[in-house]
Amino acid sequence: MKVTVVGAGAVGASCAEYIAIKDFASEVVLLDIKEGFAEGKAMDLMQTASLNGFDTKIIGSTNDYSKTAGSDICVITSGIPRKPGMTRDELIGINAGIVKTVSSSLIQHSPDTIIIVVSNPMDTMTYLVHQSTNLPKHKIIGMGGALDSARFKYRLAEALECPISDVDGMVIGGHSDKGMVPLINKATRNGVPVSEFLSAERMEEVVQATKVGGATLTGLLGTSAWYAPGAAVSGLVQAIACDQKKMFPCSTLLDGEFGLSDLCIGVPVILGKNGIEKIVEISLTDAEKAKMQESAEGVKTTNGLLA
Repeated sequence: MKVTVVGAGAVGASCAEYIAIKDFASEVVLLDIKEGFAEGKAMDLMQTASLNGFDTKIIGSTNDYSKTAGSDICVITSGIPRKPGMTRDELIGINAGIVKTVSSSLIQHSPDTIIIVVSNPMDTMTYLVHQSTNLPKHKIIGMGGALDSARFKYRLAEALECPISDVDGMVIGGHSDKGMVPLINKATRNGVPVSEFLSAERMEEVVQATKVGGATLTGLLGTSAWYAPGAAVSGLVQAIACDQKKMFPCSTLLDGEFGLSDLCIGVPVILGKNGIEKIVEISLTDAEKAKMQESAEGVKTTNGLLA
């Protein structure tokens, strides 16, 4: 199993690290446009192999896509990160050009690959890969929902004052502060609805804290987060590489599901060796349907900026 990660910055390097540590891939290629940067990151990571107990080979490359040839899965993290006060949508002008070039170069050398998009604005960048390549739709996946759901679970465990392993919850919708739809009414602690433990007011606080999770970290760090995004990507890659049939909320191209079409947005999917093997149409309340529709309109507005 060969995995390529394009972009050797904090997010890309974290992706490569978590994938390597899980030791399911034979090779990870880390690629960047900055001379020597990916090579240095790869060497640094390889020097942890004996300490962390993995045998995955990590190779760095400066913009040489021939090194990525034969990749089963490719992850696109490249692009400029958010700065404090920036929205994900403000990144579109620069990142659209980068993502289009990167996806084309990857497919040239790995025509049967599965692509996972991390670059922001993520739903629109995922849609752009669909529009600009000939890959089947089940092979193009946007990462956002997996990350948003992890942040949701963190906030739920915080509110419940319980171990995070007790908590389950999912975020669908667009990967933006306004577009996320945390499914608080479906969230549970060991199968028991969180409404049994939390007040309506506290549940709403959890929802709002989840929606601004990325902006909160950007304000604290001065740039986008990287540990949780890297871990989220590694979870998706492992589910595909190991044919786990796991369910994650991911951005995927919809064609009538959830009453939506011609856009990529976060919905529950089953991930296996073929990429997205099934879209899971869960039942939503009227309020959740309305929020999902509103989120979709926001994504479509951002997509319109691609022209």
